[in-house]
Amino acid sequence: MREKPTILVIDNSPDSLALIQAVLKDNYLVRGASNSSEGLRMASSDAPPDLILLDVMLTDMDGHAVCRQLKADTLTQSIPILFLTTKSDQAEEEMGFEIGAGDYITKPVSAPILRNRVRNQLMLRSSIDFLHNHDAFLETEVANRTKALTAIQNVTVLALASLAETRDADTGNHLRRTQRYVRALAWKLSSQSRFSAFLTPANVGLLFRSAPLHDIGKVGIPDRILLKPGKLTPEEFEIMKTHTTLGRDAIARAADELGEDVAFLTLAKEIAYSHQEKWDGSGYPQGLQGEQIPISARIMALADVYDALISRRVYKEPLPHAQAVHIIEQVSGRHFDPDVVQAFVAIQDTFETIALAFADSYADLQPKVDYLKIAQGNAP
Repeated sequence: MREKPTILVIDNSPDSLALIQAVLKDNYLVRGASNSSEGLRMASSDAPPDLILLDVMLTDMDGHAVCRQLKADTLTQSIPILFLTTKSDQAEEEMGFEIGAGDYITKPVSAPILRNRVRNQLMLRSSIDFLHNHDAFLETEVANRTKALTAIQNVTVLALASLAETRDADTGNHLRRTQRYVRALAWKLSSQSRFSAFLTPANVGLLFRSAPLHDIGKVGIPDRILLKPGKLTPEEFEIMKTHTTLGRDAIARAADELGEDVAFLTLAKEIAYSHQEKWDGSGYPQGLQGEQIPISARIMALADVYDALISRRVYKEPLPHAQAVHIIEQVSGRHFDPDVVQAFVAIQDTFETIALAFADSYADLQPKVDYLKIAQGNAP
């Protein structure tokens, strides 16, 4: 059996309390308070009422003051309030509505009017509660689905990028490392005025998600070039350079299929197309110079080169972290944006931590470990 709604009557007139009790008792659980203090305590109790009938002319506190307190308290502000008054005063009623009252009932109370107005207020509150709960439910559903879609996007991006990386057995955890380098570098740069407008928390997150697609265009490079163990000929290098355009075009086609702008794909196109550009204009594919190079590509360029320096390749051994940092510092202002290099040097320990955490193998990890031992005076 459904429990009856609770009505709290705050009125210092015993006759009024008795009358309201008699009128409403068949359909509601009626509780009475003979003064404002008792009423406020009962309203904010563990079992709050569903509606409050509040006498305007209380002896210990003005009914309007009680209403203001009820509406100011998060525990009671949503409870409908009907004022009980012995006079009809337009200015008073306007003030009552302004402070949160739902309606006025004139004394002496008319039983039919009281029943109808109580019922209407409870129905209104029920509708508001339903809409509020429905909105909350929808917000939760949207948040859950957005989270799920983001997870799907992340998995898809990594799967596609890994497909390109599997054609080059030397790259291993390159994707995971560069993702984290990019994020760390972006956070560091975000505090600088040159970069703060672009490197918002949202865009830093998008950079992290889109970074694995930087070399997706390698899928289109022939194995004889991509997997060649020695130095590429000039003709072969020209073909290798096309991976930037191939990557951008592949991502652009995917975005076109969606028929709408997707922020992380926009950044992914920038990164794929421009991460081989150099600060002095000697890079490819467009020969962009300085500020012409997108910030996303400038960050990716340094992360990519650092990882190439410290990683084993078929044509070279991995370099120690300190040597990689030195090389990058030497080409600041030519290969890289000087501010990006400065930020990298400031957080180089973070880069090294990432490199160690996501090392491809013990063979790659060992030179770094040996170098750390030497630096700390602990070499065997």
